[in-house]
Amino acid sequence: MTEGLAAAIVVLAAVGLGAFGPPGHVSPVGGALAVTLYIIAAQINFPVGVALTAPTQLAFVPMLVVIPPALVPLVVIGCRLVPLLIPGLRTGGRPSAAAVLSRVGGDCAYALGPAAVLVLAGVHGFTWSQWPIYTLALAAQFGVDLLFGLGRSWFADRTRPGDLLSVVAWLYLVDVALSCIGLFVDASVRGRPLLLLLVVPIIGLLALFARERRQRVEGSLTLSSTYRETAELLGDVLEDDDAYTGMHSREVAELALSVAVRLELDPLALFNVRYGALLHDVGKITVPKAILQKVGKLTPEEWVIMREHTVRGQEMLDRVGGSLAAVGRIVRHSHEHFDGSGYPDGLCGEAIPIEARIVAVADAWSAMTSSRPYRRALSAEVAADELKRCAGSQFDPTVVTALLTEVAPVYAPRSEGRAASAGADPFKGPPELGLS
Repeated sequence: MTEGLAAAIVVLAAVGLGAFGPPGHVSPVGGALAVTLYIIAAQINFPVGVALTAPTQLAFVPMLVVIPPALVPLVVIGCRLVPLLIPGLRTGGRPSAAAVLSRVGGDCAYALGPAAVLVLAGVHGFTWSQWPIYTLALAAQFGVDLLFGLGRSWFADRTRPGDLLSVVAWLYLVDVALSCIGLFVDASVRGRPLLLLLVVPIIGLLALFARERRQRVEGSLTLSSTYRETAELLGDVLEDDDAYTGMHSREVAELALSVAVRLELDPLALFNVRYGALLHDVGKITVPKAILQKVGKLTPEEWVIMREHTVRGQEMLDRVGGSLAAVGRIVRHSHEHFDGSGYPDGLCGEAIPIEARIVAVADAWSAMTSSRPYRRALSAEVAADELKRCAGSQFDPTVVTALLTEVAPVYAPRSEGRAASAGADPFKGPPELGLS
C-alpha cells in the first residue's frame, strides 16, 4: 500500500513535469551515454556507514545538462526499471510488483527536486556563474528524497525520523562529493558529449572498491562463524569433561544474554557476553577431577588451584585468537568482585568489563538455584535476596536489578523439596556466591 502510493506520486509528478515543462535540446550521444552510465552505476552498491549507496550522481548530474531537466525524472524511472524488466540484466527471477514499486517510489523520487528547480529557474546547461542554482537543486534533491524516505518509513514500519536521519546523513555527504565531480563534467560537456566518458574510470574504481569490501565482509563473516563454531565446540568439550559444568555454562549463557539485551548492549558486547558465559568455566578442564568434584570444602592449596581456572581459560582462548581473544578477557574477569575483593586481578567497579559483570551475576544465580551433590538448590526468593544482599559488594547493582527483572516473571525453581538456606551450604570456600 505505502510503496504503491509513493510510486504513484512519483510517476504522476514526473509525467506532469515532463508534459508541462519547457522543451529543450537533447544531445543524442550525451543522452545515450548518460543513460548507459546511470544504469551501470545503479548496479554498484558500496557500504556507507550501515547503509548502501550507488554512485549514480556521477551520471545523474550530467544528465540534467544533456537531457531537458523536465524529462530527467521520467528517464531516471526508466533507468531504474531497465534491470528489473530485461532478463539479461536481472540477477534473480521475475521481479515482484513490490520490487518494481519500491524502485519507482523509493529510488526515483529524488530526481523530482533538482529537475523542478532547474525548470523553474529556466536553466538548461551549466556555467560556473549558475552554481547557486545548482546548489539549490542539490538541496532540493536531498529534501525531496528525505521527505519521501521519512514518509515511506513511517507509514510502512513506523521508523522514527531520527533513526533514518542518522543513516542518510552519510549517504548525502557521498552524494555531495560525487556531485562536485559531475559539475566539473557539466562545465565541459556541452558540444563535447564524449567527455562523459571521464566518469567511467571513477565508476570502475568504486565498483572495484565495492567488490573488495564485499569480499572482506564475507571473509569476516566466515571467520566469525568459525570462531562461533570453535566456541561451541569448546562448550561441548567442557560438557563432555564434566556434565554439570557444561550444563551450568549453557544456562549461564542463556541468562547472561537475556540480561545483556535488557541492558541494551551493542552487538559485539552481546557476542562477548554469550560466549564469555558459555566458556567462563572452560579453564576447569585443567583442574583435577578430585578437586573439581570434591564434596567437602576445599583446602587452601586446592583453592589456589581452583582459582587458576579463569586464567587458564583466558590462555586457552588467547591461543585461538580473533574474536575469542576478547572473550578470554571476559572469562578471566568473571570472578572479579564489584568491590575489588575478587580474583585474579582484584579489579573493582567499572574497571571490570560489563560483560564479565553480567556473567558473574548470571553465574551466581544459576549456581544458587541448581542442586549439587553437596546441597539442594536455593529457592528463587532466597537466591534473589542473596543477590540483593551482595549488590554493591560482590556484584554490580545495575546488573543485579536487570537480572532479577528478567527472571521474575518466568522463573520456577528447578528442584523439589525444601530449599536449603544460604547459611546451610556445606561448601565452605571463600565468601563468594555462585562459585561453580
